[in-house]
Amino acid sequence: MNYDRYYTCDLVNGPGIRVTLFVTGCQHACAGCYNQSTWDRKSGQPFTAEIMEELLAVCATHDGLSLSGGDPLHPANRAEILNLCRVFKQRYPEKNIWLWTGYLYEDVQNLEIMNYIDVVIDGKYEQDQPTTQPWRGSANQRQIIISPQR
Repeated sequence: MNYDRYYTCDLVNGPGIRVTLFVTGCQHACAGCYNQSTWDRKSGQPFTAEIMEELLAVCATHDGLSLSGGDPLHPANRAEILNLCRVFKQRYPEKNIWLWTGYLYEDVQNLEIMNYIDVVIDGKYEQDQPTTQPWRGSANQRQIIISPQR
């Protein structure tokens, strides 16, 4: 898996102060996407064990982890995202993970990754469906709370 960038103090991709990882690789190619630089899964930099540890260390003083892109659920990203989520939850069981994907929840809900995700924003970005709903880029996207107790 490659990543484009990560923010160590993000206030716009979920509640509280978050660490946000933008992976590369997206098959949806939504018209009007603000993150087209992340579509090619071979762009960006390798997500190494060192980068993962840097990211997780910063999470110690933050409210949660946000996963965006690209698409964290692109088939080429799933193994690394699963590992990241598993390690995050082992280290910070009281903190939450938010994930943005172009897939519909119904199509990915049985992935093992979802056992670690607290909130999903699903669906392709539709530029002709603007919204004022928090955390979403377009009105068709849904905020699905998977684990409200976390």
